Amino acid sequence: MIDILNYILWYPSPEIFPNSGINVRWYGLLFASGFIIGQYIINKIYLTEGKTEKDAERLTIYVLVSTVIGARLGHVLFYEPDKYLANPIDILKIWEGGLASHGAAIAIIFGIWLYSKYNVRLGKIGIRLEKHHRKDLSFLWVIDRVVICVALGGALIRTGNFVNSEIIGKPTHTDSGVVFARDAVEAFEYGNKSIEKISFERQKVSSGENVENGVPMTLEIVFKKGIIDESSIKAYALGPLSNYLKNSKYVTEHVYIPKDSTLNFKLSTQRNITTLTADVIGIPRYPAQLFEALSCIVMFIILLAIWIKKKQDTPRGLLLGIFLIIIFGLRFVYEFYKENQVDFEADIPLNMGQWLSIPLVIAGLIFIFRAKK
Repeated sequence: MIDILNYILWYPSPEIFPNSGINVRWYGLLFASGFIIGQYIINKIYLTEGKTEKDAERLTIYVLVSTVIGARLGHVLFYEPDKYLANPIDILKIWEGGLASHGAAIAIIFGIWLYSKYNVRLGKIGIRLEKHHRKDLSFLWVIDRVVICVALGGALIRTGNFVNSEIIGKPTHTDSGVVFARDAVEAFEYGNKSIEKISFERQKVSSGENVENGVPMTLEIVFKKGIIDESSIKAYALGPLSNYLKNSKYVTEHVYIPKDSTLNFKLSTQRNITTLTADVIGIPRYPAQLFEALSCIVMFIILLAIWIKKKQDTPRGLLLGIFLIIIFGLRFVYEFYKENQVDFEADIPLNMGQWLSIPLVIAGLIFIFRAKK
């Protein structure tokens, strides 16, 4: 018997301080960090090229507002319009999830165009636009610098998606990949106050064992001391727990047992604390979020290196063009390894992310062509 499994078991809490009453999430921290670091970089770029900190701070506000509004509306319009048009108030519930990078990209482009042309003033009766004539803050000059920070922010956001176990990849059908077990943990814990802790462990398998349909794992559930007796735990294992592992789509996309099988489990009690261990099957998936995060980091390094070398001599639109071609070109490829975000994508030859990537790649080619003229 040898351990040939190469998969990663992944089920961290999305909260930084779980069960503490302090509701701070990793995704929010990483999202905010992207803007904080991005503002620092933009400040350095602006000061290096003779602009003011006030100009940089104003730009950060434009980009922040554009990103949040664009990412949210992009998801609403591109992926689930029927759901949100039926309940428009839900559009404001960003904390429930649902952000689209394509929507953010479009909104950032518009926001930077607005920044390069107008000063936005808040008046007593609404918003007032005042045209300015800053030729040193042209649209292409500004956006070439912004995409450097956007690449870094994209890496942090996709890392946040990985921590949240969202935007997952398709099954690898091998012993390599990531088993995203967080959804299973949340399902098992839901409404069950007797559970103290849930964990998973890899099992050893022989080199000839077929792992195409998943990899063997051990589920361990520790129950709170003195809260529930063994007979009730057995009933839970053969009832709700087995049902989750056989019939809940939320769970069986990641961890399951065959529908025609009986859950194989054992109970052990020490110091009045009962632990259930059960044999389950995990489904390794492509860590698509990390593919995109790594691409964004490489993109950030490339764009920053070009700017450091050329600074104010960087051809207008060059960095934007490189960003659009590489980021959304790779996004088109990565979508083949990702699960569809909404059901209707199963009925179209390319998913929504791929269709939206095509015009952005074409736009990138146009910007590079113009920059080289």
